[in-house]
Amino acid sequence: MKMLKTLVTIAVAAMLTAGCTTTPNTVTEGSLDAQRVSLDANVQSALASLATQVPNSRDLVRKARGVLVFPSVVSAGLVIGGSHGRGALLTNGVTVGYYSSTAVSVGLLAGADSKAVYVLFMTQESLDKFRASKGWTAGADASVTLLKVGADGAIDTQTVQAPIVGFALTNGGLMANLSIDGSKFSKIDF
Repeated sequence: MKMLKTLVTIAVAAMLTAGCTTTPNTVTEGSLDAQRVSLDANVQSALASLATQVPNSRDLVRKARGVLVFPSVVSAGLVIGGSHGRGALLTNGVTVGYYSSTAVSVGLLAGADSKAVYVLFMTQESLDKFRASKGWTAGADASVTLLKVGADGAIDTQTVQAPIVGFALTNGGLMANLSIDGSKFSKIDF
């Protein structure tokens, strides 16, 4: 058991330091612009996928005061895991900020996956609180109701009444039984 704990600790440390480097940071404004353009394109593609896969989601996105879109949140772990992704906040279809999503989990984990995550702020108050925060954690700072699609393919109208609603999509479609509670969303400047 002690050997397993040691291996898990090493694996987690390797995952956390995988992005570290000893080379100097040579990020230029041009490369930052390219990153923003790429992320914006991925956000638009993720919104198009949502509209295609989830009936009525386009109308819901249009009604939202703000939409936080993470085109790819990658999760990986072995007993202890984590997830990370970058996304954008849109109001009236225009990007108003860039954000990261991170979470840590412990349990019966093994493997990796990727999903698109959408957080819709249905009221101005919920959007304002999110934008004013220095770091916002789903479930702690506000409850996010994940939308479910009924057997008829329609969105459950009860959950649409919540101030903050969300979706998670994989290549296979809408994810069921997923929680984003504990995910921390932080504004990034790049």
